[in-house]
This record gives sequence, C-alpha cells and structure tokens, in this order.
Amino acid sequence: MSADATPITAARFAAALESLSVSSLHAKAAELRNSINHLEKSNAELEEYVRQEQDKDLYEAILENREVIKRMEERIDLLKKEVTEVRCLPWEPEEGAKASEVGERPSNGEGSATNGVIGGRETVATQERTNGTVPAIADEEEGVFL
Repeated sequence: MSADATPITAARFAAALESLSVSSLHAKAAELRNSINHLEKSNAELEEYVRQEQDKDLYEAILENREVIKRMEERIDLLKKEVTEVRCLPWEPEEGAKASEVGERPSNGEGSATNGVIGGRETVATQERTNGTVPAIADEEEGVFL
C-alpha cells in the first residue's frame, strides 16, 4: 500500500453494503475469509524467516498484515450485521457461497434462506440463478467497489 492510500473506513464500507444483494454480501465475506487465510499463511512463513534472519522490514510487514487481518475481520462482522440485524435474515454464508459456486441451491428440506426461499418468496439471488437475469445495478459502472 502506498503512503498516500488509505483503506475505506468502516462507516463507508457499512454504508455501501445497503445496495448489495444478500448473495453479494455472502460472496464478499467468503472473499475476505480467503484473503485472511492467505495473509495468515504468509505471516507464518514470514515469522519463520524473521526468527532466523532478524529482518526488521519483514517484521514490520507481519505487523501490517495483522492490522489488515483485523480490518478484514471487522468487515466480516459488518457484513454479518447487515444481513442479520438490518435485513433480519439468517447468516449462512458458507452454504450460500458453495451453492453459488456450483450453481445449485443447497437444500435443508424446508423453505428457508438456505434454499433461496424466505417465507414462501424466492430471493433475488434465486431468481437470478433460475431465470438468468441480472439486476440493473450490475450494468452500472459507478458505485463503491468493495
């Protein structure tokens, strides 16, 4: 990261979530978890090298990575809050992310959010998968990219 660039604030990140679909929120959480896993793996490798070589620059990189991981975890919490508290839906990103990857709906045998039906209504993500439509927002170039 350059000295001039700063990450998006938590408040701005939370505000941007309002315009995203639930499936997009789940996908963002999965993306953040993946990034966290990679950073943690990198840190483990760097820590081993730092112990051997006493490299101050690499030690500082480890500390910076820890801060980035902390910010990413906070963003996952904001995603969860948007789904559970603002939209009053269950938080089940693992199942939702797996289903969208293979193009299928996970099934728990009931009409719940995990199979794309909430209270007898299909979710937008389910409608998109079944009829191939994409919301108009996807065609727009402007907006906040998370």
